[in-house]
Amino acid sequence: MNERKIALVTGANKGIGYEVARSLAENGLTVFLGARDAARGEAAANTLAAEHLDVRPLLLDLSRPETIHAAAATIGGAYQRLDVLVNNAGINDSDDGPPGSIDIDAVRRVFDTNFFGTVLVTQVMLPLLRNSASGRIVNVSSGLGSLNFMASPAGSAVALGDLFGYSASKAALNMFTVQLARELKEAGILVNSAAPGYTATDLNNHQGLQTVEEGARVPVQLALLPPDGPTGGYFDKNGVKPW
Repeated sequence: MNERKIALVTGANKGIGYEVARSLAENGLTVFLGARDAARGEAAANTLAAEHLDVRPLLLDLSRPETIHAAAATIGGAYQRLDVLVNNAGINDSDDGPPGSIDIDAVRRVFDTNFFGTVLVTQVMLPLLRNSASGRIVNVSSGLGSLNFMASPAGSAVALGDLFGYSASKAALNMFTVQLARELKEAGILVNSAAPGYTATDLNNHQGLQTVEEGARVPVQLALLPPDGPTGGYFDKNGVKPW
């Protein structure tokens, strides 16, 4: 029986997800590196495995439910449980924009991955998480998903604040965190949202102001919470973040 904790990180072949996978493996976890492109996922996992980290590639495309079910079957067949789920996979869309003029199909495309796909992954993985003695779910949100921030003068000054589809999908993800944490409280599964900060990744053409290593810190901290850790919360590098 594998005594290591088992983790799944979605969208982990690059960016923040890759660094989350690396850090969890450095903390002694067996990590499944989820990627929608099998070749890129395998290449990323092989790079980390070459550093003597226990990381395995796993085809997982949030827009293809069959890959989600297959991923759960792979993890369940090998370990019968999942201890940590980091819902990191997310997209933006070139047609995203202000709510009064955005192409509604762009909103749907963003929600299909950032919200609906994440909800489905979580639902499919829940039986395995319930088999864990210390289940953890981390939903990688964004500061743009904070209604408090977006309604403030600081939020109004953020250029990316006009990305209605992306911001709304992350706000919806935060609601998922709140209600799922309530549902799973008696099961001892801690569920939290992480706002990594404005990180230089492909998602923003590397215009972010911090490194992927810095962006991974909050999701990793929430993934490794002790049994008495918080649940149903929203956190950034400064601690609790207003919804």
